[in-house]
Amino acid sequence: MRSSFPIFGTDDETIYNPDELLSLFLDCTADGFAIVDMENRFLRINHKYTEIFGYTEEDLIGRTFYEFSNPDFVPGIISEVQNGKAFTNMITKRFHKDGSMLDIAVSYSPFRNKHGKIIAIIAIYRDITKIVSMERELNRTRELYELITENTSDMIKVINKDKMIVYASPSHEKVISLKPEQIVGRSLSEFLSSEEDAILDKKLAEIIETGEPQILRKKFTTCDQNIVYTEYNFSPIYNEKKEIESFVSVGRNITDRVKQDATIRNLDRLSVTGQLAAGVAHEIRNPLTSLKGFSKLLQTCLDKKKQGDYLAIMMNELDRIDTIVNEFMSLAKPQAVQYVKEDLKSILDSTINIIHPQALMHNVQIITNYPEKNCKLSCNSHQLKQVFLNFLKNAIESMAEGGNIYIDLQMNEPGKVLVSVADEGAGIESDRLRYLGTPFYTTKDKGIGLGLTVSNKIIQEHNGTMKIVSEKGQGTTVIVELDCLET
Repeated sequence: MRSSFPIFGTDDETIYNPDELLSLFLDCTADGFAIVDMENRFLRINHKYTEIFGYTEEDLIGRTFYEFSNPDFVPGIISEVQNGKAFTNMITKRFHKDGSMLDIAVSYSPFRNKHGKIIAIIAIYRDITKIVSMERELNRTRELYELITENTSDMIKVINKDKMIVYASPSHEKVISLKPEQIVGRSLSEFLSSEEDAILDKKLAEIIETGEPQILRKKFTTCDQNIVYTEYNFSPIYNEKKEIESFVSVGRNITDRVKQDATIRNLDRLSVTGQLAAGVAHEIRNPLTSLKGFSKLLQTCLDKKKQGDYLAIMMNELDRIDTIVNEFMSLAKPQAVQYVKEDLKSILDSTINIIHPQALMHNVQIITNYPEKNCKLSCNSHQLKQVFLNFLKNAIESMAEGGNIYIDLQMNEPGKVLVSVADEGAGIESDRLRYLGTPFYTTKDKGIGLGLTVSNKIIQEHNGTMKIVSEKGQGTTVIVELDCLET
């Protein structure tokens, strides 16, 4: 039998003997090795063992492992290995030379000679301290996550890209009277109307495209027939390839907030209605004066043709009164929030009819610029009238000497429409401009500071944005962007 030989084929010129091969193997392996004889004395360790435990050959060779700290079960394991049994991948705790604790995966095997006799024990060590630490941290994070999800009042769901619900927190039962097991495994579409489902698809597509979270609002009727308003924040969940593979939604019961918003909105509407009352009364008084005069003329006039002319004029005046009163009442009367398809131009024209008497009283002319095509919105027309009425009222009050208000409507991009309301008023200082929209902040002597706050809230609920541009002495322009269904 050869005592030395090449190990990398005939092309390798280096010749190794068995001892050199063993040293080469021990020095190149990624695990710590120790060979212990049958008297439990260290015969050999490799460099990796020194890296793991800090002990050198000088510290160990010739000494027994009993002289060093070991778990209590080690002597029993060594005895069984000496009798031929092997142990693999045992997770244990060991001490470094400096006293620090290590997490070690160790395997013990009997070392036999060529006759099969056990002459030593081979111990293989792998330092898994970092892995175990990461697992502990992961477990702590998981426990914390479970603690949060089990006790939070927010409704947490995880859905995959097919909108199937794979997790639902227990808080769903408290908010919408549905247990997690009644939700998990079902499609989120089952809990949404067709219109809401279409909005959700659009929101998820935006998340995939931009990676930005999206918000969806939902109105629920619980099993107890209670109305619950919820708001969901959808965020992406990425896999190891940085690809979006699912979504997490955090839902919150906003019923109290919706009720508070409704209260503030009604307060603003009553404020606006009261301020418009004088203008409406003035506008109605003119046709009433005409009606009174022509009524007296009809009492004395016998000419049938003149009577017909008088009656036609009176009917026109009555129609005018009816239009003003109807528009005024539609604003003053609280309306159920319901989104339907409406024409934006009709909403603007209706709003102008309401504010027209007040505009005349202040010598203000409203000039409109509309595209020829209609622009349909999914909206609540009464709320949008309240918004545009606030803008027009502010514009009128900013022009003490009268002037023009310009309402411009134009398509910004596919699916978007821009409405701008510009006045020729005094404008607003830049340092005050940033506070506009703050509840109860107003630049007027007799304002309550809720108009722009409510208006901005309504526009946000319509998935729109509001921007105010103003400069002292140069007037103010309010720009609103809304989703447009079709033109």
